[in-house]
Amino acid sequence: MKKVLYAASGAGHLEHFHRPYLARLAEEGWEVWTFCNGKAEFPGVHRALDYPLKKRLWSPVNFRTALRLSRLLKQEKFDLVYVHTSLAAFFVRLALRLAGKGNARVVSMVHGYLFDDKTFLPRRLLLLGAEKLTASVTDTVLTMNACDYEIASRYRLAAQVLPVDGIGVEFDRFTFPGREEARKALKVPEDRFVLLYPAEFSGRKNQAFLIRTLAQLPPEVMLVLAGQGSELDACRKLAERCGVADRVLMPGYVQDLSLWYAAADVCVSASRIEGLPFNVMEAMYSGRPVVATRIKGHTDLITDGAEGLLYEFNDDFGFCDCIGMLRKDAELRRIMGEKGQRRAERYALERVLPQVMAGLDEKPEEAYIQEDAMV
Repeated sequence: MKKVLYAASGAGHLEHFHRPYLARLAEEGWEVWTFCNGKAEFPGVHRALDYPLKKRLWSPVNFRTALRLSRLLKQEKFDLVYVHTSLAAFFVRLALRLAGKGNARVVSMVHGYLFDDKTFLPRRLLLLGAEKLTASVTDTVLTMNACDYEIASRYRLAAQVLPVDGIGVEFDRFTFPGREEARKALKVPEDRFVLLYPAEFSGRKNQAFLIRTLAQLPPEVMLVLAGQGSELDACRKLAERCGVADRVLMPGYVQDLSLWYAAADVCVSASRIEGLPFNVMEAMYSGRPVVATRIKGHTDLITDGAEGLLYEFNDDFGFCDCIGMLRKDAELRRIMGEKGQRRAERYALERVLPQVMAGLDEKPEEAYIQEDAMV
């Protein structure tokens, strides 16, 4: 029986994005092992490895984990090592360098390099250096956006670089009620113009920018920030200081966002860097126009003026102009929403899963056929 080590930084990442892939590998006869911080014991998983990983790249804990994993890799001969998230991808491949790659096929899916040409130079060199260090043991890199494809190709971060349309979104889990019904259920006043941003509270997701900028928008504009994370408390305090606490709703983590998408007028993002964000694809599928930063990942999903509007990172005037344009034009919102719905179909799980599985093949250049792949 073929054996695969399926790795990510946290069990939550595997649970939210990878269960269909773990199940498919098991169905195809693979013995599936998971590696992450936390127990990823899902249907189809033969063994779940729970190793500590700290978010700080150079934490001694992470290097001890790599040494520990290298000993396991010497004992267990994996046919495929499939890595996700920057932290786990680096330390698992570092362990492979220490243990010896052997006959394992190594595939790294890039959920968004945490750097680009605009990143502070020392940070960019550090993160790019980590990718270069592990390139020698990487057979294939799967990228989700054009910028990351260009980075991986330019710096030869693997023997082969292939584009895929993300990891695939299970759109059929959404059931959208009417806008009036949704607002009634959520107790959102009908006269509010609702901006929705579902994302982890973090510096990278940049909710603080939206809170500060809300003060420049008319009082009927309401901001909904769904999610949890390290910056949640700081954002609550910021809303108080900015005098907009009564216009910012933070409902915490929401398992099913159907009601919120249905109740929203516009979905927004203030992120600094992305891979191919689920929240934007879900917003498009829900028929809502998107106002988002002009960054990689967003520009792959949104053509400015078609499915939504793009503004420069941290440009409060640009953001307010976009919101003002859509607030005044319901017909424009409808047209953009319809265009987004049509485009979102490309990223459905049932369409993307075969792409990704083909990229895991021993000869992906023969198995991987995608006529309209982004390059």
